[in-house]
Amino acid sequence: MILLIALSNTAFHLWAARHGESGWHPVDGSPVDRAVQFAMIVGLDLRVYPLFAFLFGFGMVRLHDRQTAAGASPRAARALLGRRRVWLIGFGAVHAALLMAGDILGAWGLLSLVLGWLFVARRPGTLLVWSAIAVLVSLASLVPALVVLGTADTSAWAPGAVTEPTAAVYAAGQPDWVAAAGTRLSTWLYVTLAAPLSPASVAAMLLGMWAARRGVLDDPAAHLRLLAVTAGCGVTIGWLGGLPSALDHVGVWDAPAGAASEAGELLAVQAATGLAGGLGYVALVALGVALLPRAVLGSAGVRAVTAVGKRSLSAYLAHSLLFAPVLAAWGLGLGAHLGSASMAAFAVAVWLVTVAGAVALERRGLRGPAEAVLRRLVYR
Repeated sequence: MILLIALSNTAFHLWAARHGESGWHPVDGSPVDRAVQFAMIVGLDLRVYPLFAFLFGFGMVRLHDRQTAAGASPRAARALLGRRRVWLIGFGAVHAALLMAGDILGAWGLLSLVLGWLFVARRPGTLLVWSAIAVLVSLASLVPALVVLGTADTSAWAPGAVTEPTAAVYAAGQPDWVAAAGTRLSTWLYVTLAAPLSPASVAAMLLGMWAARRGVLDDPAAHLRLLAVTAGCGVTIGWLGGLPSALDHVGVWDAPAGAASEAGELLAVQAATGLAGGLGYVALVALGVALLPRAVLGSAGVRAVTAVGKRSLSAYLAHSLLFAPVLAAWGLGLGAHLGSASMAAFAVAVWLVTVAGAVALERRGLRGPAEAVLRRLVYR
């Protein structure tokens, strides 16, 4: 998940490139750049953040149950969860002010404050019912978009309007760090307040809580059928939902400009199918744990990824610490000279640095620095 988050944020740092209607990915570059853009639109955009929300919900239940098993009252456990989420929102604000406008800690921290208070101790059946309601509300936006896309009359599609490149609201191209910080905070505040209103985000977090209650990820071998169906259907739906946007972006299909904008039908389909894609990725990993040979699961590579997972907050923040000063105009400005493919390679290299750091900390029995600070703040 940490690697996918790093890759999904790469387009925001290509601040000097020419962007298309959606304002996300550049529309120029080599054939390799175009292939990378196609793959990201199909497999990453709006698919990784639901996965992040799912894991937030899963972890919330795990922390609550660990506290109550240790003798804490349900009220004390909920209070601890609340403190943790409030501090995560604070982490997100600092993260945005210093480095990254697209911080998601604030949004998921705010959403989990509400959902944790309402649902953290609920039964699996209750969680599943409310998850289904959130999914249905999320899918409500998909039906009109599909109807419009299915008509031959393109005049019925969203009116054409080219969106401002996303790099602008991320302040990647702003040479003045102080001005960039103001823009980043403004964008972060919008994302923090708007993302929790998304029914897909609510559904993802509730389903993570349900999965924790049912032990789906603790014992994947006992849930093979559920995981196989989720992986097969989820990834298929997620990729098919991103395919129209990707085909339009690389010029295979010429959709009206309005349909490809952030308010258009293509993005509506892509967003509505993102939850399925994110859940499909979760199920794929769980299937791997259940079916791969024990020797593979005990390999150095898997142990290294596990070390990152135990320090995911530090790894997430470290990406921005290595991205922004190198890529932004207020830093070294390297983002002006990279394409989509070279930017993706840079992201993988940054992730490998965090893997090496996590392995070094694991060998010494140390927490990640962000986890250590958060723990001291939460547990007082």
